Amino acid sequence: MNISVKADYALQAILDLSMQPAGEPVRIADIARRQKIPQKFLELILAALKQGGFVESRRGAEGGYLLARPASSIMVGEVIRYIDGARSRAAATRRKADTPFADMWRRVEDSVSCVIDQTSFGDLGRSWEEKQSKYVPNWEI
Repeated sequence: MNISVKADYALQAILDLSMQPAGEPVRIADIARRQKIPQKFLELILAALKQGGFVESRRGAEGGYLLARPASSIMVGEVIRYIDGARSRAAATRRKADTPFADMWRRVEDSVSCVIDQTSFGDLGRSWEEKQSKYVPNWEI
């Protein structure tokens, strides 16, 4: 499965939002800095994600973006398909159907889809926090 840079950045942005305290809007500049995403590009991505119902925005000095629904109900696959749309389907159909590899590539695509359709941003966030908590710096001298 090939995903675009736009979809990759969208995944990073949603993961970033999922790891913030619930109900607290996050500024675009903060997400862009933490995830190393160009801010102008992130603005376009977040606008698309808002249209797709993944995030919502709040205006004002304390405004920003937050998840529109719980991180545990947003699946990685649905975000990729929303952002890349026809592009991701086109990649799968470009392969010739009459080759010895056709069935194998279809099974690979099905396996990848199964994983991303069963992985939520809540799962990713918990997994990442657990992994990070295992590496506590040792300041012994």
